[in-house]
Amino acid sequence: MDKAIKESIKKDFQLHDRDTGSSDVQIALLTGRILELTEHLKVHKKDLHSRRGLIMLVNKRRKLLDYLSKNDNDRYQTILKQLNLRH
Repeated sequence: MDKAIKESIKKDFQLHDRDTGSSDVQIALLTGRILELTEHLKVHKKDLHSRRGLIMLVNKRRKLLDYLSKNDNDRYQTILKQLNLRH
């Protein structure tokens, strides 16, 4: 993921103009990386090291989503809709 894509994701999900580390931004960035790794693994099926990294990213995103659902359910619902998670 290049820097321009990361900046556009941050602009879309930040809570205020200097926000770079809120749960919303972190979840959106992790989702982007997860989608890239998923495409990589479709081509390279035997790349077990990348598969392990993908599983770790999915677990980290799950923990952040759980935190957000416990503390701010409205933000949790909006981020699920924006990222098309949980179909």
